[in-house]
Amino acid sequence: MANSKFAAEPNSPLNPFNPQRHFPLAPEDDDHQCKSQTVCNRLLQLDLPRQIILIFQEFLFDQEKRPPYNRPMPSGTRQRPQAALSKALDELKNSERKLRQVIDTIPTLAWSILPDGSNEFLNKRWHEYTGLSPEESHGSGWQTAIHPQDRAPLLEKWQGLLSSGDPGEMEARLRRYDGVFRWFLMQVEPLRDETGKIVKWYGTCTDIETLKETEAKLREDERELRRITDVIPQAIVVQDPSGVPIYANQTTLDYTGLRAEDVIAPLFRERIFHPDDLERLRDVRKAALADGAPFEVEQRARRKDGQYRWFLIRYNPFRNDHGEVTRWYATGTDIDDRVRAEERTRNENLALREQIDRDSMFEDIVGSSEALRKVLRQIAKLASSDSTVLILGETGTGKELIARSIHKRSNRVDRAFIGVNCAAIPQSLIASELFGHEKGAFTGATQRRLGRFESASGGTIFLDEVGDLPPEIQVALLRVLQEREIERVGSNKAIPIDVRIIAATHRDLNALVADGNFREDLLYRLNVVPIAVPPLRERVADIPLLVEYFIDRFGKKAGKKFRTIDKKSLRLLQAYDWPGNIRELQNVIERAVILSEGETFSVDETWLRRELPVARSRPSTLSGVLARQEKEMIEAALAESYGQISGSSGAARKLGLPARTLDSKIKRFKINKYRFKVQRAS
Repeated sequence: MANSKFAAEPNSPLNPFNPQRHFPLAPEDDDHQCKSQTVCNRLLQLDLPRQIILIFQEFLFDQEKRPPYNRPMPSGTRQRPQAALSKALDELKNSERKLRQVIDTIPTLAWSILPDGSNEFLNKRWHEYTGLSPEESHGSGWQTAIHPQDRAPLLEKWQGLLSSGDPGEMEARLRRYDGVFRWFLMQVEPLRDETGKIVKWYGTCTDIETLKETEAKLREDERELRRITDVIPQAIVVQDPSGVPIYANQTTLDYTGLRAEDVIAPLFRERIFHPDDLERLRDVRKAALADGAPFEVEQRARRKDGQYRWFLIRYNPFRNDHGEVTRWYATGTDIDDRVRAEERTRNENLALREQIDRDSMFEDIVGSSEALRKVLRQIAKLASSDSTVLILGETGTGKELIARSIHKRSNRVDRAFIGVNCAAIPQSLIASELFGHEKGAFTGATQRRLGRFESASGGTIFLDEVGDLPPEIQVALLRVLQEREIERVGSNKAIPIDVRIIAATHRDLNALVADGNFREDLLYRLNVVPIAVPPLRERVADIPLLVEYFIDRFGKKAGKKFRTIDKKSLRLLQAYDWPGNIRELQNVIERAVILSEGETFSVDETWLRRELPVARSRPSTLSGVLARQEKEMIEAALAESYGQISGSSGAARKLGLPARTLDSKIKRFKINKYRFKVQRAS
């Protein structure tokens, strides 16, 4: 205001608008001064030119003639002419007219309200928009133009502003003259006098209908976008520039079992991702977010049932017009089946390499003897079932080949066949090898590893030399057979498995049970469908076919081709008892292929007469004497039966023992039973 510099001291002698500056009053003139001063203060609020206020001031005092004293005016002053007052009034009216014209012309609805909240003034545009006359808008009549649903909240907010005296703004729908309601933003400011008291409220109404429609459209677009993302069968999480989650689609919520408010809660990522992966990827993710380029990671996410599954998470940045990252969009694709298949393939490849390294006996079953055909008929009958099979036979008879034949003819042919030689694995590692281990389960366990049972899931596992399993592993294997579940080393969590078990051994399990070295209940569980693989000496008719098969196989490797087989060598091969069975035959044929010259295949007969050295006797003790006597009795019975164990004239019958028990004792005493057969041949 032009006169604001005098507002602080209205009675100062320096104030040109102070009536006492030109008209000093006696103490008795206080009442007169109060009336004149009130009029002047009202003029000051109008922000009128100084000359007009002075003219009004002198006119008031002159008209009242300063009762009751009627003192003469001070010297140097003169009475203003009536024409000057009329001119000032005209100027005041013109100024007011121009001000009202400006207020009515500005493209907004303007109004003023008295301190008590009653309406004082509404501009022309307000009346034109609402269609209400000044009389209809007077007092609280303006409230009829407010939407009924917005009226109460608006008045409540307005009362709060009246009480606080603070400026503010409100939103409400205002009725147009044609009955249409549109949204308006109402902004109010208080006007205070020199004492800080509110004398008026001034406000404007701005049409924001288009803004409201735009906001509604944006909200609808956002809802539509969320509906679209919610039906996408892929986990989607929106994150701020620092990587903090702010939104997750319904697929994510359904998978994790969390609510939308959990997404923005602290430790959201810690609740769903595997702690090992969080630690492993912490620095990688932080660096990638800082770089601002798209990236991807593989980590495990926790399902609502507590199970973790592998996900491929791709991060893509969203940038504004200035190139700044404002959002990160992360999409998660379930790759658990792929990861487990890759891990299973790695294990299968490892098992395959081990199998190749062991140089298998032969590639297929060769032979047509009745003993072999009996085994093949058994394989055809039991292959389609999931029953546990126990293959019994001497070393080198092809027990693993029989197990592979069962797998190839079963419904699990498309899944893995995992072979494990239980006798070749150190006892300290066999549990980890079979059942796997968790990270940190023992020294050197730097990461989780799947065992052979998990690798063979859906397929077949072949446990060769099962009779050599230590007692604690026998207990675990019994649980696998009973419950169909395993526990990794270092974990107490049961893992269900779907695998067919085929076991094999060359040992007499009944004798082991009798000696307390094998669990009887485990034997019952394994011996569901037993298959006895005949030794090569009981398949004499198959020897010529096997010889031709191995000559062709090793001849191709050596770059040799044989047209004929020496008949004497063939008779020698058929007469030999083959203690090492087919594996020994394979080695003899390979040696002969390498050493033979010309196109005729022949075998040196001295290769088939080698005897194993007899172990030295221990010092004579009671147990030693008994063992020596038992050995001598067995050797005597073998000599009488010419090395034959079973049958009516076999050594087992002479000694009154089961054939398997006698065979176990022969191996324990390291008796070369084949030398007795050679004597018979001689």
